[in-house]
Amino acid sequence: MLFTDPVFLFCFLPLVLLLYYLAPRRARNFVLALASLIFYAAGEWRFLAWLLASVAVNYVIGRAIAATRGRPAARRWLALGLASDLALLLAFKYFNFAMANVNTLRGWFGAPPLQFTALLLPLGISFFTFHKITYKVDVYRGVAEAKRQPLDLALYILLFPQLIAGPIVRYHEIAAELVRRVYRREDFAAGVRRFVQGFARKMIVANPAGYCADRVFALPAAQLTSGLAWLGLLCYTVQIYFDFAGYSDMAIGLARMFGFHFPENFNYPYISGSITEFWRRWHMSLSRFFRDYLYIPLGGNRRGPARTYLNLTLVFFLCGFWHGASWNFALWGMMHGALLVTERVGLRRALERAPRLFRHAYTLLFVSLAWVFFRADTLPHALTYVQALFGLGHTAAAADSARYYLNRELLLALTIGVLGSMPLLPWLRRAWERRASAANSRPVVSFSLGLAEVAAFVLVLFYSGMLSVVGTYNPFIYFRF
Repeated sequence: MLFTDPVFLFCFLPLVLLLYYLAPRRARNFVLALASLIFYAAGEWRFLAWLLASVAVNYVIGRAIAATRGRPAARRWLALGLASDLALLLAFKYFNFAMANVNTLRGWFGAPPLQFTALLLPLGISFFTFHKITYKVDVYRGVAEAKRQPLDLALYILLFPQLIAGPIVRYHEIAAELVRRVYRREDFAAGVRRFVQGFARKMIVANPAGYCADRVFALPAAQLTSGLAWLGLLCYTVQIYFDFAGYSDMAIGLARMFGFHFPENFNYPYISGSITEFWRRWHMSLSRFFRDYLYIPLGGNRRGPARTYLNLTLVFFLCGFWHGASWNFALWGMMHGALLVTERVGLRRALERAPRLFRHAYTLLFVSLAWVFFRADTLPHALTYVQALFGLGHTAAAADSARYYLNRELLLALTIGVLGSMPLLPWLRRAWERRASAANSRPVVSFSLGLAEVAAFVLVLFYSGMLSVVGTYNPFIYFRF
């Protein structure tokens, strides 16, 4: 069940909100946990029992860590819990990849391939594994208390806005809200606005851009001209940001409707002037997770430059592999890690002296080129695509030119995508609020400004809803991970 599905929008969400606010406050966690189980079962009912068993194991281990905190036993309980989480993640997500590579090696030596049964990947396993990890680590560190009620822990792990594609909400960030939440109409209204913003990002921008990107990346190498390759890359660069940022907006908005406050996940990453700045703005909940639960425990930057560079490289190698069991993702992570090390060595100081436009172009070019390895199906496919970008491939006469793909819907999506990648809306909102504040003494003007805002909101919601009802292309990229 996707957030953009009519079933979710017009049936599931209104019904859950109605039952949630009609229920007594002490029963609302139960209503929300049950709704989250139904939400997950709609797409992955085969793994539901396994997911509940995993929650139960984490409850027991969390209580054991809390009971032995400050003693060696707590570390052993933590190690057991982390090992069980990572073992499940490795088995489900990387077993098929490992066996495929083993068979490739066996083929090089003339040995027959090993027969194995491919494992299915549970939906959202990477995200809820991280939530289980942060729960145990936060309890071990003493920054939050272990939950006494199993239902509260189940809600943290299963909460449907962030269950299958994030953002990664660290346990201590919402531990208090799992027990007691403050409900305000202003919060609910802000949640609705944020949800509609993400809905529009997904339907109006990400989907048309993604449809074009998929068609271009699927072209045979001989038909891939340089112009088409750049158009496909532009579309994917727009798609992945507006798709995932749109999902994050919808998740944050949904959480606000139920009284939770999730951390921000994106902060206009495409305006960055370095790769270091990009990772402070892109998928910020993932960056914070790797920083706090991997980079700093490895020593961070406290053990000299060489160890710092090694830690950065390892963290981004694992960051790439976290996104998918493919050498493409590992190479994508290594590219970012290598450039982060290069910036620390001295490139960042040179960039700080360079014009802002140059820094922005450098960052955007590298990030976009790296997306090729993120999007391509295989490593040879990625290398062929990069060759086509720079006119180095063996290209025959293409049946279609870039102009064939540039219909009005795509042009609208790319225009909004380019403008929406910059913080223009916050600037316009601040200007709007200043104008409205100045108009307080003039009720007619103030009323007109408010009416215009509501009209724009309704128009965007109506258009996005119409696209949801009639559209067929509607995936969320990060459901793959």
